[in-house]
Amino acid sequence: MHRRTVLALAAASAVWPTWPARAQGAADYPNKPVRLVVPYAPGGIADLLGRLVAEKLGTMWKQPVVVENRPGAGGHVGAEQVAKGPPDGHTLVLATIAHNGAASMYRGLKYDPAVDLVPAVLVAESAGVLIVHPSVSAKTVPEFIALAKAQPGRLAYASAGNGSAIHMATELFKFSTGTDLMHVPYKGSTPAMADLLSGQVQLMFENIMTAHPQIKAGKVRALGVTGRSRNASLPDVPTIAESGVPGYAAEPWYTISVARGTPPDVLRKLNADLNTALKSPDLAQRWESLGVTPLGGTLEDAARRNAAEAERWARVIQAARIQAD
Repeated sequence: MHRRTVLALAAASAVWPTWPARAQGAADYPNKPVRLVVPYAPGGIADLLGRLVAEKLGTMWKQPVVVENRPGAGGHVGAEQVAKGPPDGHTLVLATIAHNGAASMYRGLKYDPAVDLVPAVLVAESAGVLIVHPSVSAKTVPEFIALAKAQPGRLAYASAGNGSAIHMATELFKFSTGTDLMHVPYKGSTPAMADLLSGQVQLMFENIMTAHPQIKAGKVRALGVTGRSRNASLPDVPTIAESGVPGYAAEPWYTISVARGTPPDVLRKLNADLNTALKSPDLAQRWESLGVTPLGGTLEDAARRNAAEAERWARVIQAARIQAD
């Protein structure tokens, strides 16, 4: 078993003692304002998810839940701040594949997300879509693959940063198709999309919800969705797998995580409250508008998903020899 998988499971198991835990303040948690760090620029799917969850928790708790955008290092600047902060449950992070599954690509991290962050709940998962600037001649995934192979290293793709869902979806595509695309990382998907729209880069794997308005306006062209099935909002866009890349699927998932050492009873209450928030009937339409599927579940569910995905993406990272500082 991969070392990070072992570490993640060990860290997770530490928060579920087999004996009754001594009360450590969960009865009045939270007893002060809560900070939710979104480690990306405003406007992307992670930011929108974080604000949706923060709004609901603030109403439930009758405490302010303040969203703080802390972009940098593919999401690790903000996450490291949370990991090294007080382990009392009053500082949370909206964690993504960069923290939950792709940390092995980084050589210089000053913390280990698999150990130093504990997922409190699985928030949601979503599919993406491969979009290209109108100047790109390809109209289908096979045509794009042929174009990329004819111009190795010349087509540039934007991402929300090293290790982001956008980055990893593209690297999986490159690995699966044997293509060579140039990576241009940004501090979030909003500035990445801006440069795609201006033609500074030629393509991007973006969340369907944030890409949808640009697709409908004809400012970008959708070639294929990254999910295992077609998306209801883009019924005429095939999956990448059915477009000639068998087995391809990239469905980003998100967690709310806290610093290691957060008291087990606080973690359990946070998990329960987050599950209540995620299942609120009044949020159903908002989840649909974001193009995401709410998940929820136990602490163990979140730890298992992170460990399994970390194992999967570590193979892609190793095979593609992806490294980031």
